[in-house]
Amino acid sequence: MHNLDDIDAKILHLLQQDATLKTRELSEKLNLSYTPVYERVRRLEKEGIIKKYVALVDREKVGKKLMAFCNIALKEHSKVMGEKFVKAVSAMGEVMECFNISGDYDFLLKVVVDDMSQYQQFLMQKLGSLENIGSTHSLFVMGEIKNSSALEMIPSKK
Repeated sequence: MHNLDDIDAKILHLLQQDATLKTRELSEKLNLSYTPVYERVRRLEKEGIIKKYVALVDREKVGKKLMAFCNIALKEHSKVMGEKFVKAVSAMGEVMECFNISGDYDFLLKVVVDDMSQYQQFLMQKLGSLENIGSTHSLFVMGEIKNSSALEMIPSKK
């Protein structure tokens, strides 16, 4: 775990709200000079705390109206079969997120597609073609209450 001071936490908070902020704008908002802010941002990037900068696209405005969570139980739990599954799912454009979970299922996929017909195609043709799928269980999103990628930033206690 990295120790984040108050300034690091503020930088991360501001960049999570607007990743297009330039160093000059950050320094003005933080009431600090340019160079220390620049160095801190570069350090946060180098340490992997800031992984990358992205544009968040409104999925519905680009026709991706159906979101589903798909639970998957594997037939076989060997390392080789698990790695094959992860590699295959990671290459599927419909899969936005994939989690290895505990409980009755082994994986949870967040899947985004145009409509139910496309989800059925995804399920039958893509997931159905994988040799190690034991069972699936789909949950369909009726309404999105909160969708955020921003982490709450609290400075480390010293």
